[in-house]
Amino acid sequence: MPKILSSNDVETFRDRLCDVAERQFADHGPDAVTIRQLATALGVSPMTPYRYFKDKDAILAAVRARAFDRHAQALEDAYDAAPDDPPARSARLGQAYIRFALDHPEAYKLMFDTRQPSADRYPDLVRAGERSRATMTRHVRDLARAGLIAGDPDLIGHLYWAALHGPLMLQFSGVLTQGYDAMTLIEGLGNALLKSIARPGRVAAARRG
Repeated sequence: MPKILSSNDVETFRDRLCDVAERQFADHGPDAVTIRQLATALGVSPMTPYRYFKDKDAILAAVRARAFDRHAQALEDAYDAAPDDPPARSARLGQAYIRFALDHPEAYKLMFDTRQPSADRYPDLVRAGERSRATMTRHVRDLARAGLIAGDPDLIGHLYWAALHGPLMLQFSGVLTQGYDAMTLIEGLGNALLKSIARPGRVAAARRG
């Protein structure tokens, strides 16, 4: 008779499986990894993962949702660390974004993996992705309310997101040349963007922090 699993047993195994899957999916791509390989890495029978997930696509969704939640938490913590200083809060948030990506490249790359066309079938993945994306606009709204920038906060938030994400992915892909790295590109893009959105006389204040 199969062992009756407690909720803690289920959660513990799911976390272990997601840890292994995160590394293997990031290293080899989701299509190249099988549930049998994941089971072997965990030292369990090939059928064991099916007690916790319907299939490999469900495992990928869980791994990505967990990554989005960790990412969102890191940015939310940075936001909360400077409650009365919008420029410092914005700077901290950008630093937290970069630090998460560099410290957890496997998780970060899987967050934006486009090879899961069924992502919208997983409510927890949808929720976690929306939570993460929301962090990219809230601090921009604060800057706008403080009169430091002008423009559509949603658009500006996405522009800042692109200015962070693009260089990081270029660095992860190993295609940057001539001594450039992600930080150099991010700084250049950030400065150019700030010049275009800062209200006259408020550029220095918006850079503070």
